[in-house]
Amino acid sequence: MELNVTGAKPMKVSEAVFGAEFREHLVHQVVVAYQASGRAGTKAQKTRSEVNGTTKKSKRQKGGGARHGALTAPIFVGGGITFAAKPRDFGQKVNRKMYRGALRSIVAELARQDRFKVVEDFGIDTAKTKLMSAKLAELEVSGRVLLVSESAGEELFLAARNIPYVHVVDVAALNPVSLVAADYVIATVDSVKKLEEWLA
Repeated sequence: MELNVTGAKPMKVSEAVFGAEFREHLVHQVVVAYQASGRAGTKAQKTRSEVNGTTKKSKRQKGGGARHGALTAPIFVGGGITFAAKPRDFGQKVNRKMYRGALRSIVAELARQDRFKVVEDFGIDTAKTKLMSAKLAELEVSGRVLLVSESAGEELFLAARNIPYVHVVDVAALNPVSLVAADYVIATVDSVKKLEEWLA
């Protein structure tokens, strides 16, 4: 199949990558797993045995109303937590085949919806926001835009950082969450070739 390239002739790409079927359940599983892996999982609370306080019986057994032992019990202010949260890993297992399959599904669906645009080059030689704004206007894109480059230079990052919802990423750092969140993805010819090689 072919992808249109702005300002140049169409480029041939793999049908297996850019013509893949959209598998919603797989994309959902991989996106959730990716986000879960980013969680710190450092929340910690103390049980009644860990809180700082005496475990001496608070009052005599009889004649003082309700019977109770230590004030570190969960029913008292300053006491422990009944089911205390402990640090844990939220990561989910996603093998390489599933991860690449999800990326293929997302990229193919973006291409079908004409939200995946290819350019010969971004043409940003200096770190000027005005140049980037003009480029985006020329490509007729708006909203959340993801710029994908084979090796994004500092000028490209600096030119895009002051424009809301415009993000620059290298092909190697491309992830399913960024792709799903983007309204438009703009990639260079070289980055498309690298992406195709990676996902084939």
